[in-house]
Amino acid sequence: MSRLPGADDMTVKADFSREPGPEWKRLVLPGSAIEHTERAWWFVNQNVEAGRYTDAQIDDYQGLPRRRFRWRAPLTLTVRARFSHPAGELIGTAGFGFWNDPFLMTGARLPALPRAIWFFYASPPSNMKLDLNTPGRGWKAATIDAIRLPFFLLAPLAPLAVPLMNLRPLYRMLWPPGQRAMGVGEALIPAPMTEWHTYRLEWGERQARFSVDDEIILTCDTPPRGRLGFVMWIDNQALIATPQGRFGWRALAVPHRQWMAVSRLEITPA
Repeated sequence: MSRLPGADDMTVKADFSREPGPEWKRLVLPGSAIEHTERAWWFVNQNVEAGRYTDAQIDDYQGLPRRRFRWRAPLTLTVRARFSHPAGELIGTAGFGFWNDPFLMTGARLPALPRAIWFFYASPPSNMKLDLNTPGRGWKAATIDAIRLPFFLLAPLAPLAVPLMNLRPLYRMLWPPGQRAMGVGEALIPAPMTEWHTYRLEWGERQARFSVDDEIILTCDTPPRGRLGFVMWIDNQALIATPQGRFGWRALAVPHRQWMAVSRLEITPA
């Protein structure tokens, strides 16, 4: 990672002439690898049996308290990437962006409600149906910020509302206020995952905008607030979280080699 000449000293630009250096924290579990070839980084999973979690990941927050996470709006993230398999065939989850690591994956922190703004992929059988009009799996642009006053005001009603949302007409009526209270915005990415594309996230204080090859795919007016950490990963997990109260997690089998290749990574504060 190198500084851009004349830029704010928080600006970073990854150096792909070498493997990820010590400026990036790694999480590489058995069954995964981070490789460097042809001026790109390759995040790899392969030959993993069901029930055993694996992950190839870089981030900049391992071991840090959330108050020391590095990034906050306004900034721009630019990534050039492609994947080994199309949406639906790539196994597990993958992506890049910013979040608060709410589930104790990389440090001794208290659990937290999720905050994230990122490009995020989830394969079947995952189902994180948080946006009324977007599938609960697939390759998406997505935001969430559950640490907001509107969510805390609605939370006491959840024991009554969740059972009612199993009825489709009531779900379509009741969930939109909950979705907005959680700062959820999502859109499927139409570009094929197996081709090189430039993904750009403009994270502002009042609005976030996602684009692929300079075509805007999502504009969101409830971007997350506060400090978040950067993460880039591919793993084999499946997650279920729905407004109807269904929750689940498992590690999926990866019987073949799959990967995410990255040849550009820049984070530029405004």
